[in-house]
Amino acid sequence: MTTLTLDELESDQQNLVEKTDIETLAYHCKELQAYEEEIEKLEEQLKYKKEKKDKISSEIIPNILAEQGLSSLKLADGSSIDVIKKYRCTIKKDEMESAYNWLRENELDDIIKNEVAVTFGKGEDSRAQELLSLAGQQGYEPTQRQKVEPMTLMALYRERVEAGLDMPSDSFNLLIQDETKISRKK
Repeated sequence: MTTLTLDELESDQQNLVEKTDIETLAYHCKELQAYEEEIEKLEEQLKYKKEKKDKISSEIIPNILAEQGLSSLKLADGSSIDVIKKYRCTIKKDEMESAYNWLRENELDDIIKNEVAVTFGKGEDSRAQELLSLAGQQGYEPTQRQKVEPMTLMALYRERVEAGLDMPSDSFNLLIQDETKISRKK
């Protein structure tokens, strides 16, 4: 029979603790990987289901109703189905200037927001109160940021389409899409 010293017992205990910690860590790493894989699969399933929902909402139901000469329908349970037009319009990133020019040329520039800023140094607070036009005359280089709010642009596009007017597709991303809305009886 072998007798163990106190140092040997402490060393064995330390090895057991280290082994347990590593096993626990390995377990949790595998668990994390499994959750990550599961989430990735669920996100793919969700993307697929959203695509199917969009197809049914924007194509299948509107086409079936249109074949029957309908744009809405009341169901026996009191629910209603309505097909509405959704308008999407954004300015193409590489066509910002031509889009702003088109808006100005068509007297639609009231939807363009302008932010003009001038940077002044210390002790120039009184000069900062001058108008922007004076800043240019004094040799300062103001920066200008132009912006059209997305919802305002979509509303403008809808109004123009409904009035029989167009917008240039070379400057704007344009989309008109049917969307089915089902209202459930409350």
